[in-house]
Amino acid sequence: MMHISSALHYWLVHHPSILHFSWTQGQTLGSSPLFLTLAVLSYLFLTFLLSHLPLPPIQPSLLKPISAVHNLALLIFSLAMSLGCSLSTLSHAPDFRWIICLPPRTPPTGPLFFWAYMFYLSKILEFVDTLLIIASESSRRRLTFLHVYHHAAVVIMCYIWLQTSQSLFPVVLVTNASVHVLMYAYYLSCALGMRPKWKRLLTECQILQFMFSFVALGMMLLYHFTGIGCSGVWGWCFNVAFYSSLLALFLDFHAKNYPIATLKTTKNDYKLS
Repeated sequence: MMHISSALHYWLVHHPSILHFSWTQGQTLGSSPLFLTLAVLSYLFLTFLLSHLPLPPIQPSLLKPISAVHNLALLIFSLAMSLGCSLSTLSHAPDFRWIICLPPRTPPTGPLFFWAYMFYLSKILEFVDTLLIIASESSRRRLTFLHVYHHAAVVIMCYIWLQTSQSLFPVVLVTNASVHVLMYAYYLSCALGMRPKWKRLLTECQILQFMFSFVALGMMLLYHFTGIGCSGVWGWCFNVAFYSSLLALFLDFHAKNYPIATLKTTKNDYKLS
């Protein structure tokens, strides 16, 4: 066990590429405002264009293996990010307050920000989720405003994390990546022809994730006004607005698809990444 723990700490925290990581706007890959703008606008344009063109659907015999590989890759990536950020936080946090409230002017360097950067890139990779939905005729009904809005806005949120050295992101990253492990395990199973019975549980875990984030956001605000301040407060403001909109939309989705009076499981699955 000690050998496994040491190996994990080296590859997820102390590897030179991770330990000496630094986010520098305009130098780090994907760090320029132009890249962010083009990535989000390209996603929105292609989603609109492809969803309105009369394209022939890809046959399930080809689409399912592609979907399985995509979901497996993001499952492994999510697990690595959850473990990596958790170990990095435990290795570098002097106390609990630091986890919630990074000191003002914290530079975006080191293992924690490496995993924030990986999280940012993973959200761009998750654009493929939308393409797979459009490519499947039977799944196009899952392409909702909530899906597209979330996938576009979350990339902006992750960019702000890095650009402002935003406090609290380690907590949000670990909880979100952990839920994604379950989510992509579910969709991987579906792609392999096995539909698990815990879809509703996954949906409710996602809602609990948002509620937990609001509690943590409140704690950060308390620390900010009772101490020397927290890094990335403007990023915190964006997060509050974004999470509020997501929670409202997702509660509406839950109410429509999981009515209290019935135990029937919906087939209208949605990936909330």
